[in-house]
Amino acid sequence: MSQKITYAIIAIALLVPSLLVWRGYEKQVRLFGGVKRSVPLDEIVNGGPPPDGIPPIDHPQFVAIDEAEKFLSEAEIGLALNYKGRSRFYPFQILVWHEIVNDLFDDIRVLVTYCPLCRSGIVFDPVVAGERVEFGTSGKLWNSNLVMYDRKTHSLWSQVLGEAIVGDMTGTKLKVLASDIIRFGAWKRAFPQGEVLSRNTGQIRDYGTDPYGNYYTTSGTYFPINHTDNRLDDKELVLGLVVNGHAKAYYPVAIQRAGKIEDSLAGKIIVGEYDTDIEAVRLFEKKPDGTLERLNPVAVYWFSWAAAHPDTELFK
Repeated sequence: MSQKITYAIIAIALLVPSLLVWRGYEKQVRLFGGVKRSVPLDEIVNGGPPPDGIPPIDHPQFVAIDEAEKFLSEAEIGLALNYKGRSRFYPFQILVWHEIVNDLFDDIRVLVTYCPLCRSGIVFDPVVAGERVEFGTSGKLWNSNLVMYDRKTHSLWSQVLGEAIVGDMTGTKLKVLASDIIRFGAWKRAFPQGEVLSRNTGQIRDYGTDPYGNYYTTSGTYFPINHTDNRLDDKELVLGLVVNGHAKAYYPVAIQRAGKIEDSLAGKIIVGEYDTDIEAVRLFEKKPDGTLERLNPVAVYWFSWAAAHPDTELFK
């Protein structure tokens, strides 16, 4: 067999899985095909890569803190998750290249997501049609935010909404799991026995660099958004909550400055506290007996939250 034929066979073998994903995806987004959707299809734009062109991490590996210190500085930011008695840290320097981690905690599937365009790190319980399933990157964006697809129904899901917006599962929401966007140094001191997502992802990427460059510190977005709100700068990070259909964003800088705040949203008392151990703001619901129940807000840039929730309130 010639070398050219061998290369062609390898290329086809690598392409077929993406084509299968694409066919399932196309079935859901075919224009004027009567497909269920909750947003206009022309608002979903092409981000460039094909489905899973930004490759999810489907078989994540983890390392101990002393090993992670070889490639992470204390100032590195990531997504911290405490679940089923285990603490894990997902560095943004890795997530920026993959956007999705299909993780497992004692055989329970967890969906870890990150959209660099919105600086949004959100963890979900990925239950679709009664089954925990894997997700992939669709290559599409809605309001400059990650659009995912589930590998069971190939419906499209908005990360910031945590909701299917195109396909059979349209209107279905994923449960958000509590997580924090914090610095590696604060996390490792709070959770010295924790695990860190390894750079051994099965992909070759320059994990020491960020392909988005100075995007985070400049104004403007790369892709269109349908609604703007100038109450905050576009790229200020907020914690967004929806309670009984009422949306409100909390500005962590204001809560950190105050140390602790009390607010109301849809008849519930919301408490915001700055946790000095992890150097992050957390939100709670204050129950009638005075106990605090942790809430699971969406951490995201203001422009993304305001575009997804045009009627949002803002605490700042």
